[in-house]
Amino acid sequence: MEKPAIHPYIPIIIGVISVALSAIFVKLATADAGVIAFYRMFFTVVLMLPLFLVKYRKEVFLLTKKDWIFSAIAGVFLAFHFILWFESLNYTSVASSTVLVTLQPIFAFVGTYFFFKEKLSFKTILSAVIAIAGSIIISWSDFQLSGTAFFGDMLALAACALITAYLLFGQEVRKRLSLITYTFLLYSISTVTLFFYVLIKGESFGPYSSADWFWFFMLALIPNLLGHSLFNWAVKWVSTNVISIAILFEPVGASILAFYILHEKLSAAQITGGIVVIAGILLFIVDVKKIRDKLFLKKA
Repeated sequence: MEKPAIHPYIPIIIGVISVALSAIFVKLATADAGVIAFYRMFFTVVLMLPLFLVKYRKEVFLLTKKDWIFSAIAGVFLAFHFILWFESLNYTSVASSTVLVTLQPIFAFVGTYFFFKEKLSFKTILSAVIAIAGSIIISWSDFQLSGTAFFGDMLALAACALITAYLLFGQEVRKRLSLITYTFLLYSISTVTLFFYVLIKGESFGPYSSADWFWFFMLALIPNLLGHSLFNWAVKWVSTNVISIAILFEPVGASILAFYILHEKLSAAQITGGIVVIAGILLFIVDVKKIRDKLFLKKA
């Protein structure tokens, strides 16, 4: 394997900052959650279209009828994940929302247990209990603070469940397609779903201020394309678990950015709950026996 031009940890750090900006951009936009989600996905699809048409369009013919059905379901789940998560940011803080959304690995093991009958180890169950305890600390604190903040937390948890469902339905299709084709297909289905959602709800597709259009485009460019592209580039040289662990720091980065940009303050319960959630997910992800593979570059 060739040596990377730069150390993979540098793109990973940039990637974490990129995805952490997502919640900030959503907060800065003034449109409804469905509209923000639609334009995020729409601009992403538009930016990906030339590359897909030139190099990857023939892969679509590899899809079976079942693949199309599963892709459609996954795309719809992805669309409603964004709707609920963006809506949660109207009620709760960036810190609470992003921490609760990072519970996705815990939701994933529940899904694989029920759908694929995967066995649960003691470590898996313990990590889930710890992470859920952390989410309860955050939610209880927000409930005491205000009912609306608690409602936002519940929306974030529902968004987390939907992104897990999206991944479970899409994982079989992903095995037969390149990353570009797979994401373009899913993002396109999500865009169509969001279009009809906005239409049915009677929300406005425009006009919006130039600032709003800027945030819509930035959501597509930075978290969607730059952030996840950097993760996909880095995974060639580092363990996927390194990426998983790095993504756990998204709420940390988002909370710091929210403090300086949006002037959102953190309560002691939010900090405590966030630490507990991240600790639980770290326990779930990290395999102590293979820790060296996760912390150092793969050998050629």
